[in-house]
Amino acid sequence: MEDIFLYSFLSFLLAFIAFKLLLQTRTQHKHLPPSPPSLPILGHLHLVKKPLHRTFHRLSQKYGHVFSLRFGSRLVVIISSPSAVEECFTKNDIVLANRPGLSVGRHLGYNYTTLVSAPYGDHWRNLRRISTLEIFSTNRLNMFVGIRRDEVKCLLRKLSKNSCQGFAKVELKSMFSELTFNIIMRMVAGKRYYGEDVKDVEEAREFRELVSEVIKMSGASNPGEFVAFLRWIDYGGLEKKLKGFAKRTDVFMQGLIDEARNKDEEGKKTMINHLLSLQKSQPEYYTDQIIKGLMLVSATLL
Repeated sequence: MEDIFLYSFLSFLLAFIAFKLLLQTRTQHKHLPPSPPSLPILGHLHLVKKPLHRTFHRLSQKYGHVFSLRFGSRLVVIISSPSAVEECFTKNDIVLANRPGLSVGRHLGYNYTTLVSAPYGDHWRNLRRISTLEIFSTNRLNMFVGIRRDEVKCLLRKLSKNSCQGFAKVELKSMFSELTFNIIMRMVAGKRYYGEDVKDVEEAREFRELVSEVIKMSGASNPGEFVAFLRWIDYGGLEKKLKGFAKRTDVFMQGLIDEARNKDEEGKKTMINHLLSLQKSQPEYYTDQIIKGLMLVSATLL
């Protein structure tokens, strides 16, 4: 009897959720672009097959250049018309400025307060202004041209050593990756974490592990983002991993900030030093959390 009651309850619960989702779809999205038939709860997830661009192309041939899909509880609009894309990013750019609230943005993006995860509004506009003027401006980037030159020379020296006895086969992908991260971190914190001249071996190892985890998690799919009850039970354990990884990342970046602050900036022209100088004049806004969020954006977009 207990098993019958449990199965009946679960069946009723699933049917109720499916009915609510179907009712919500019909009442709240009456003017959506055309869409193929969907399944309860899953929506159109059953249609998504790799490679995605071919799946979307096949659907666009049947439903037009603008059509809608539902990935579980999330609405997705697919656009393959250049003129429609242009309109989205010009006339309607503000309407489409927000991003979905994914778990990565909640944990790694300091609860959606970084530039890449914050909703459109005063806070986002202020972050964009700061990034444009204080981090990504031509003048600011030109200040670090010496760093880029040094790291390229280091790469060329390494390549020359590998081929000093004649032609040699080298794996350039990892070398270019190390070159990129060394340039970024020298600009942000004045430190190298790959190759030669690594001063703190343990700190460099921690940084390399964090980078490796970021790459893994950025490519990981989380079904809980699309089906709510999978998120509630943390299906796959990704939510737990994100929490632990976010804490490690925060501790690492806070350590870089504290180190720069304790050394009183020593006249260095790193991005951390510059942001800490702004913190002295505007402490109410340039908090450590805001600076760590800007550091994340810098490491991602530079």
